[in-house]
Amino acid sequence: MLKIHEFILPNGELSAVFLRQEGGSLLLVGEEGELALPAAALRAVMVRYGAPFDAAANCKTEGALELGNGARLEHVRHLAGYDVIARDYLVYSEPALEPVCVMATNVAGALRHLGLAARSIK
Repeated sequence: MLKIHEFILPNGELSAVFLRQEGGSLLLVGEEGELALPAAALRAVMVRYGAPFDAAANCKTEGALELGNGARLEHVRHLAGYDVIARDYLVYSEPALEPVCVMATNVAGALRHLGLAARSIK
């Protein structure tokens, strides 16, 4: 299981959002319980919104999730020289693709939307 995002609830408590792999499927786990993600949803979001990842950037890896077939998702924290607070990014890589990164909050929101949409179709 990989923590991909964290936000503050109205009562001030922190709420974490995780991705968990179960039987070849990805689940988004958070306050709303578990949301099953459509096949290839993570890859589609990362490729659509991702920018090339600069491996030389000053990033600290917070965790990683092996997705199978050589694909991997990493949670990295980056503190640019002009930022006061580090920003969380997700980096997606697979053998035939240049690694791409997207702000973690954007990925978590897009995956939540796709998971809720898939749940409502069933």
